[in-house]
Amino acid sequence: MSKHGTIRRYTLIIEKIGRNQYPTFEIIKDYLFEHGFEVSTRTIQRDIEQIRFEFGIEIKYDRPRNGYFIDTETSINPDSFLRFLEIVNTAELLTESLKESKDTLNYISFESHGDLRGIENLKPLLFAIKNHRKVSFTHENFDTEKQRKYSVRPYLLKEYQNRWYLVGIIGGLKEFRTFGIDRILNLEVKKEIFKPETKTDPIELFKNTVGLSYSYNELEEVVLSFTPLQAKYVKSLPLHKSQEIIEDNEKEVQVKLRIIPNFEFKQKILMLGEAVKVLEPKWLADDIKKSLTIALKNYK
Repeated sequence: MSKHGTIRRYTLIIEKIGRNQYPTFEIIKDYLFEHGFEVSTRTIQRDIEQIRFEFGIEIKYDRPRNGYFIDTETSINPDSFLRFLEIVNTAELLTESLKESKDTLNYISFESHGDLRGIENLKPLLFAIKNHRKVSFTHENFDTEKQRKYSVRPYLLKEYQNRWYLVGIIGGLKEFRTFGIDRILNLEVKKEIFKPETKTDPIELFKNTVGLSYSYNELEEVVLSFTPLQAKYVKSLPLHKSQEIIEDNEKEVQVKLRIIPNFEFKQKILMLGEAVKVLEPKWLADDIKKSLTIALKNYK
């Protein structure tokens, strides 16, 4: 079995167990069979063991429910692991296709302006994060286009819209800052070790937001109304993991999110134009209306 096949099985097992339906072993086996994997009981057992021991995802058996579940309290971020599997799975699939036929790239279209600048920084930054080592680098500001040198305590690598960002704390400050790795120059991993901040988990900071901007504001219920056509895309690719459908008819589909609205979320709403309407909260609807009014004036 190829690496691609193994990774695909891991993904399917996590998907099935992660729906909190406590599937039995036979249901997991049938689910794999439905997706083209006719494997032995021992292979599935080995897959579950590998997922647990190699990746820190605790898959356990619940006897009263007679099924398997993911222990989120002892697992290392299952959502990030699933996203990781998706990326690796795609890369393995494309690599195998390229090996089979050299003209594979003639039938694949990538973003024409894709920019992988700074990707070489991922490995040293990950090393620094895992070993609590300070880093220094020069960073270019998008707005001012000025460069500034920083000394940072790194905590997290975050992906957003096919770009990677470093989340860390500058000098003696306590607030987290975000740096695009494509704008990091002259990266140096220091020998100096820092004591990680335990009161704030950067992953938790972004848990209730969309994108890169976090805040300590209160969670809010955001209700959006989509056209039936746009709703198909939103159903297949939710805006946030808290997304819940509360109305679905021929005229509209309403969804509810529990998030802290931020800049990136508002940008997503504006990008959808007439295909979406903010119903709640009122301040967000007014904010979007104001932005659209200003945009309309640009065409007068």
